[in-house]
Amino acid sequence: MFSAKKMKACCFGLIAISMLATTVGCGNKQQAMPGGGAVAVKAMPVIQRDTPMSYEYAGQVQAKNEVKIQARVSGNIVEKLVNGGDIVHKGQPLFRIDQRQYQSALNSAQANLAQSEATLSNTQLDRDRYEQLVANDALAVQTLTAQQSTERQNAAAVAYNRANVQKAADDLDDTLIVSPVDGRMDVNDLSVGTYVTSGSTTLATVSSTDPVFVQFSMSENEYLQLAGNNQGGISNGWGTNVSLALSNGSAYPVNGKVEQVDRSLSNNSGTLTLKASFGNPDSMLIPGMFGRVKITGETVPGALLIPQRATAADKVVVEGLTKIQNGVALDVTDVTPEELQLSFNS
Repeated sequence: MFSAKKMKACCFGLIAISMLATTVGCGNKQQAMPGGGAVAVKAMPVIQRDTPMSYEYAGQVQAKNEVKIQARVSGNIVEKLVNGGDIVHKGQPLFRIDQRQYQSALNSAQANLAQSEATLSNTQLDRDRYEQLVANDALAVQTLTAQQSTERQNAAAVAYNRANVQKAADDLDDTLIVSPVDGRMDVNDLSVGTYVTSGSTTLATVSSTDPVFVQFSMSENEYLQLAGNNQGGISNGWGTNVSLALSNGSAYPVNGKVEQVDRSLSNNSGTLTLKASFGNPDSMLIPGMFGRVKITGETVPGALLIPQRATAADKVVVEGLTKIQNGVALDVTDVTPEELQLSFNS
């Protein structure tokens, strides 16, 4: 694999090769010392071209949405409609809680509402009759005023009981627990018969599967370098082509992009947290997996591309380097990067 270096820093690649300068020229064979034969090595020209830099970070897969499902009402689970690990969809029923007490509460609230509505209706009839009597000077105005006040009280009772009916109906509906998002359930779901408490018991956790986040961090120095190379900071068009290598070394086939950059460095580690979004149509990526995030950065003009295994003058020794000794002639075979199946990864 090739490493890209800026020209001003290329001299750092010339490590411990000075002893080769007198023995490796432009591919010519040299005379061997007495009693020794020429050592066969392979050499190739140093390649110079504009090369994009790349940056790699250790990352971990996270779900974009991870929801802990809790019941809005208390009671025993009487029916389980899915299994742990199932793929579920938004609105799909998951559990059913014993609804008998909530059905009774709804019936009681409806009866109270009907009673208060009947009382209000009678109060309105009396008010109409009192108004006629007052108009004929057959009833004191004070009596009509008191009746109008009673009517308003009964109207408020109707509104109160109607709200109770709505609450009881909602509680009854909440005995059927549905998935709030598309995703996959965990395997730590509760069993039938378990008592759940409203707002505190977690029945299951559902994580969205497509797309997913891969969270990674960079150091302060890396951030400053990237911010300096990108006008407007790293959020201005940077990170639109992100690749991912999985823990087994294979390349994930879908590229992603950086969607979230934290507002500040972590107080504990001094690093900046970022999240890249990747499509996950086959659900290959699951939360908790590790990988290597690779992001293409700025292009280095006229970069020298040399194999990491060796370097010397205008050619580099790529095979047989360990056989070289002082005073031993070299039998150089010129090769190309294609013949060695070398890639130009920066």
